[in-house]
Amino acid sequence: MAFLIVLAALVFLMYAAYRGHSVILFAPIAALGAVLLTEPALVAPMFTGLFMERMVGFLKLYFPVFLLGAVFGKLIEISGFSKSIVAATIGLVGRSRAMLSIVLVCALLTYGGVSLFVVVFAVYPFAAELFRQSDIPKRLIPGTIALGAFTFTMDALPGTPQIQNVIPTTFFQTTTWAAPWLGSIGAVFVFVLGMAYLEWRRRVAAARGEGYGSGHGNEPEAFTGTRMAPAALAIAPLVVVGVVNFVLTRNIPRWYGTSTSFVPSVVGQAAPVVQDTGKLVAIWAVEGALLAGIACVLLFAWRPVTAAFAQGTRTAVGGALLASMNTASEYGFGAVIAALPGFLVVADALRSIPHPLVNEAVTVTALAGITGSASGGMSIALAAMAESFAHAAAIAGIPPEVLHRVAAMASGGMDTLPHNGAVITLLAVTGLSHRQSYRDIFAITLVKTLAVFFVILVYGITGLV
Repeated sequence: MAFLIVLAALVFLMYAAYRGHSVILFAPIAALGAVLLTEPALVAPMFTGLFMERMVGFLKLYFPVFLLGAVFGKLIEISGFSKSIVAATIGLVGRSRAMLSIVLVCALLTYGGVSLFVVVFAVYPFAAELFRQSDIPKRLIPGTIALGAFTFTMDALPGTPQIQNVIPTTFFQTTTWAAPWLGSIGAVFVFVLGMAYLEWRRRVAAARGEGYGSGHGNEPEAFTGTRMAPAALAIAPLVVVGVVNFVLTRNIPRWYGTSTSFVPSVVGQAAPVVQDTGKLVAIWAVEGALLAGIACVLLFAWRPVTAAFAQGTRTAVGGALLASMNTASEYGFGAVIAALPGFLVVADALRSIPHPLVNEAVTVTALAGITGSASGGMSIALAAMAESFAHAAAIAGIPPEVLHRVAAMASGGMDTLPHNGAVITLLAVTGLSHRQSYRDIFAITLVKTLAVFFVILVYGITGLV
């Protein structure tokens, strides 16, 4: 019975998200509903002492990353740099390779620190124009954008500043550059198989005589081109983010040691504030890198950015608040569910998987799929089971960097089920429905999920990290 209560809570939250309801509202309802059915007297204590405690703890650590990432992405957009990057990539690859062009643009933007949601809005008009000119069915645009923005640059490539690559650092005391060989191999796997699938879908459509189509919703105006910044200038902020992230990751431990403390300058006795540097290196490095990227955009595009700065940053802050609160609510939900007796059944079943990396991958991707959120599902899984993963890995001689990379990649596997917020946003922006385009998004999801187990196999055979 206890297991059925936990399962019902998970299904209820998934259904609420699928129906478009706010996770911020329904995550505590689902969690406390499960507590009510298990132990009614614990509803209030668990809400205050567990749900809110974990939710606020998540925001304390990660909200600055959400906020700076959203602002940076918005400045890249309003500066016109995103248009320059798209145009340069198309010129380099060729308009005849529309799918490859869009995948590379999305990958470049997301690896450079631009939010996934911002990438969707920035790239769609160009994707529609390219697909129209090449007479490729519009229904293939969501799958193409998903491959470029939601997969290998989100959590596989080492150093990516996306939140899915930052979260494991606080659990395993790693950095965003963890397991660079395995991450790179996984990224190539996803890119090659994903592109092969998309090109196969394009050829099948062409053989049937299916073109771009007509009567589509939310169709953008044809892009005619405007005066844009040089590509080298436009890409500079993205390069700055990557370089500064790498430099800070290497140097913060040298500057601060294993921990740092200070005594607040207040009247009376004050306890020193102690920070565990090992758990914060990656977060501080990403925050510093995004700040440097923002400064770079302001330096190179002061006039266009300042003209739209107020409205643009309001939009960015609103998006960051919504995205971080959604994930934090799922984090609080996971903490409550993990504290219930029914979760022990799930945990024991998952622990029965003998290989620690396979165990971690299945756990993370399953919870990411149920919650419809890569960061939310991974947060739930690691909050509940990170210690057991680390213990089992230590016994097997597996470095924590491998745990990091497997967790990050697994989070971006089955997370893109129909109720995923990014999927819903992508379809809404492109004016397409689940029925028209979700098949291709799901195929990319399967490739991404398969990549995790391929990376585990590579590690098992070669020992590469």
